Amino acid sequence: MPRTKRADEAGRIYHALNRGNDRREIFHKPEDYLAFQRTLQQGLEKYPVDLLAYCLMPNHWHLVVRPRQDGRMGKLLGWVSATHTSRYNAHNQRVGMGHLYQGPFKSFPCQADEHFLTVCRYVERNALSSKLVSNAEDWQFGSLHRWHSGNNRDSPWLTPWPMRRPPHWLRRVNASLSKKELDAIENAIKRGCPYGSKDWMERTCERTGIWSTMRPRGRPRSKAQVEAVQKAPK
Repeated sequence: MPRTKRADEAGRIYHALNRGNDRREIFHKPEDYLAFQRTLQQGLEKYPVDLLAYCLMPNHWHLVVRPRQDGRMGKLLGWVSATHTSRYNAHNQRVGMGHLYQGPFKSFPCQADEHFLTVCRYVERNALSSKLVSNAEDWQFGSLHRWHSGNNRDSPWLTPWPMRRPPHWLRRVNASLSKKELDAIENAIKRGCPYGSKDWMERTCERTGIWSTMRPRGRPRSKAQVEAVQKAPK
């Protein structure tokens, strides 16, 4: 089956993630998380991509990124995934023991407004949602801890947001997302479809050619095809 087209435009915001094969752990101890962070930082120095938020979990990771050149998100995350796999296999002496990741990373475009803030809340509270910590900012392997503790001022590799961080951000992140917000984000993760207002989503699909991510399986793949079917005589 051909792979679904992926949006990867300069200046746009994306939520990207990947999971361990069969949902197995890819981080077993604190040093594993730190090693991945070093690999990610090296990738950010190599490719023109801004990192806006992230959270590393025992068997997966979430990143919110903004490529500064077309196609560079894919280059960055392809390099990070391959380099992490190579280093993980060498460290754990598991050469020839199968894939580390379940497959290529997933991603979806995100509108740079309140939808961006909701995605960042989803990402930065991931450890809290999984009950690994009592407060989201206590999870050391994520951007919320790095921002809250001031570590990013000493060694900046998180990029300032495209909009001002709202007041009482910690309180907002620690508050649960609504079912509507969760359902919309989880659908975007599953389908790779844009996350934003209806008009913005349609414009994004039209510009990038990813209309198939918005349609139920087995339905026409483009807006023009959908409109043609709707206008056809009954």
